Amino acid sequence: MIILGVDPGTLVTGYGVIERKNGKFRVLDYNVVKNRSTYSMPLRLKAIYSALCEVIDKYHPDEFAIETAFYGKNAQSTLKIGHARGVSILAAVNRQLPTAEYSPREVKKAVVGNGAASKDQVQFMVKSILQLRTMPKFHDVSDALAVALCHYHRKGKKETGQRTRKSGSSKSRSQWEVFLREHPERILNK
Repeated sequence: MIILGVDPGTLVTGYGVIERKNGKFRVLDYNVVKNRSTYSMPLRLKAIYSALCEVIDKYHPDEFAIETAFYGKNAQSTLKIGHARGVSILAAVNRQLPTAEYSPREVKKAVVGNGAASKDQVQFMVKSILQLRTMPKFHDVSDALAVALCHYHRKGKKETGQRTRKSGSSKSRSQWEVFLREHPERILNK
């Protein structure tokens, strides 16, 4: 199963393509679509759409997963993310890809085991689960890969008949312990 995960944004849209084969994950590609703030919104949206269509045509994913928009303090930002989500979903639908949407909290819970995890924690777990040699440069990329992993855990395992691992298992606990050892500055001292 090949999954394209997307973390939408009008200035930076992250994407990641993963494959699950023979019980192992393999990263096929990841990157960002970067737009300049001086570009008009229609040009930004076209760039996102075109880039994702190229990725879809190159890797022929079986499934498409995207992070849902969340309402923050700025309604204008939420609307802009909605535009980026729309053209991303359109690219998938125009290529007949089944699409799924996951909230940021759901993605964090699936990858880290905690729906309130930080971006650094998500990035660390994505690197660990996918056995990446280096950390992705942008959080948008690690978030997109996390969306793809979330989709696999929510849908892919059901289709392949695999049992889902509880987030409290010794493997996820040991990965979390490694993160804490490598990032002692993240531990709050009371």
